[in-house]
Amino acid sequence: MTTDLKNRLYLHKVDGEKDSTLRQVYERDFRVSPEYRETLPDMQNASEALQGANVAIQQVGVSNFKLPLKYRNQTGDTITLETSVAGSVSLKPDIKGINMSRIVRSFYDYQDDVFSLETLGRILRSYKEDVGSTDAQLRLSFSYPLLQKSLRSELFGWQYYDVVFEGRIDADNRVRSFIHFDFIYSSACPCSAELAEHAREVRGIYSIPHSQRSKARVFVELQPGAELTIEDVHMHCVNALQTETQVMVKREDEQAFAEMNGAAIKFVEDAARLIYKQLNEDARIRDFEVACAHLESLHSHDAVSVIAKGVPGGFRADFSDFKSLIC
Repeated sequence: MTTDLKNRLYLHKVDGEKDSTLRQVYERDFRVSPEYRETLPDMQNASEALQGANVAIQQVGVSNFKLPLKYRNQTGDTITLETSVAGSVSLKPDIKGINMSRIVRSFYDYQDDVFSLETLGRILRSYKEDVGSTDAQLRLSFSYPLLQKSLRSELFGWQYYDVVFEGRIDADNRVRSFIHFDFIYSSACPCSAELAEHAREVRGIYSIPHSQRSKARVFVELQPGAELTIEDVHMHCVNALQTETQVMVKREDEQAFAEMNGAAIKFVEDAARLIYKQLNEDARIRDFEVACAHLESLHSHDAVSVIAKGVPGGFRADFSDFKSLIC
């Protein structure tokens, strides 16, 4: 805090007593004039020295400010979803800080748009320029609804999927955009299934193989100019793993789900490779990474696997936030 600012803050104290000319009141009708605004202190641009090391900061910004944003589904309809936004920029040495509200304000300029990965690029260029940074990042997190049909009872229910649209822009104004998609499924253990059948056949023992709720988190980067819907990513996961958890279930659906698990038994390694095959065959996808977690009912720990396509400069299969895959 500068000496001048300290003097102004404590000007109201006289010999330890509060200045009687100050009023303890909130002025609801007070209006800020341009002249008054010019007198307001700006600590981000204060002339005092930086605190700590005079080095660059890779990310500084805001996280989890929320607003309703519009998205377009596969049928072309527009839906409005509560979205949590995180935006950050890089900060050069010799600069004390950024005006955080500029990130929010520049983002709000696009609040009426229908959001897509392409929209992220425009916003990134805008608030990178507004803040005067070299790099910037933006994440939109939302829960995306899809109406799902039951397996045999002809019922319908809404399934919700955690989705992130992520964008990054570098010093050369190159933009990279990604979709993160969480898919929850059942994984029936092949080893347990065989052991249960062995107990039945050899010893006449009634046995139940174990299965567990599991999650795959898919990270996708598209080819330039390509379009991929959230529904497309969902179907890649369904086609790969088959055993998605169900919303509406009657007895016939529960039996069908047991049969489906028997037809699609899989280890966590199988799950990663199955999704790899689906994503790798889609020419619209430039790069991808898949992290799977099987929340073991046999063990007190989880089984996990991570796989990436292996594009130079792309994903590195270095995902490690396995606790976030608990579902």
